[in-house]
Amino acid sequence: MKNKTYLFTSESVSEGHPDKVCDRISDMVVDTYLSKEPLSRVACETLTTTNKVVLAGETRGPDISKEELTTKVRECIKDIGYEQKGFHWKNSDVDIFLHSQSADIAMGVDSSGNKDEGAGDQGIMFGYACNETEVLMPAPIYYSHKILELMALDRKSGKADKLEPDSKSQVTMKYEDGKPTKVTSVVISTQHSPDVNQSQVKEIVRPYLERSIPKPLLAELKDEEFYVNPTGQFIIGGPDGDSGLTGRKIIVDTYGGAAPHGGGAFSGKDPTKVDRSAAYAARYVAKNIVASKIADKCLIQLAYAIGVSKPLSIYIDLYDGDDEKSKYVENLIRENFDLSPRGIREMLNLNKPIYERTAAYGHFGRKAGSDGSFSWEKTDKSHIFKK
Repeated sequence: MKNKTYLFTSESVSEGHPDKVCDRISDMVVDTYLSKEPLSRVACETLTTTNKVVLAGETRGPDISKEELTTKVRECIKDIGYEQKGFHWKNSDVDIFLHSQSADIAMGVDSSGNKDEGAGDQGIMFGYACNETEVLMPAPIYYSHKILELMALDRKSGKADKLEPDSKSQVTMKYEDGKPTKVTSVVISTQHSPDVNQSQVKEIVRPYLERSIPKPLLAELKDEEFYVNPTGQFIIGGPDGDSGLTGRKIIVDTYGGAAPHGGGAFSGKDPTKVDRSAAYAARYVAKNIVASKIADKCLIQLAYAIGVSKPLSIYIDLYDGDDEKSKYVENLIRENFDLSPRGIREMLNLNKPIYERTAAYGHFGRKAGSDGSFSWEKTDKSHIFKK
């Protein structure tokens, strides 16, 4: 954003949103294969609609029966919380159409002889970080995620038993001198039980807004700018209310529109696919740069060609007009980070079943786990840039 004073909005969707149900199921398939063979290849798309789930795609790895995958699909739906007439974990039909990976693709990306493993596809990937929040994420998307995550936790525990799984949030913030200073409007749309009306739903969700966003940022928010289910009741939801597809929430998954997106979705893809792994690597590098405090924000673009191991280009923007510093930082990236597909997987330890939990509430701004999950959120390389 070139303007110093402006409004900026980001949205999030819950794990019960039809598209996120699909992302969850697709990432479950990735994890299932990686848990049995860390070098498995998976590209799985999911579609959901009224009491119907369809999986399609390509795999290479262990033999996994349709029965096992069907059971795991039902476990995903049950964990999300769907036990509704139009979409129920027990009753939904599950169709699986997974077949072997194309031999042409395998030949192009596999390592052989003196040829290192190549990228699984051509494309561009972006990484971004900024100092607006403690996790170095843009504030509007971070707070949008937080609202829905807290609602889901209480819904699943029974504390918010009038809420149902499908929900969306949207936070608009005012920026002054390029920094977020206050929330000017919030939208929360949530599926709910027929036992409560619109005004009751507003009071049910209000505490989640107040718990998610620091009080100073909410101080000037007017009640008429806090919209809850603005079209009225929201009883029919999830895949029964709207069909879902894997990969349709790529802006929700990343930076809420605060940074460019290369266009490739993450969910359903194993870590040899640079759509996923290189986007994680770009975030990792950008976050370590901002964590070093040499820049308030950082954007990185990587570009790849199918079958080629090295990135075709590395672009960096520190938003401070200092070209010399940008060139210096770019050299540090080239010297200290192996951004080949294999190098990224080894650097971030990505050949693990760690992806199902990424499917909702964003792939970035999360806490790195002891099991290797969200390894791209570590700031263990920030010392490189402090020099």
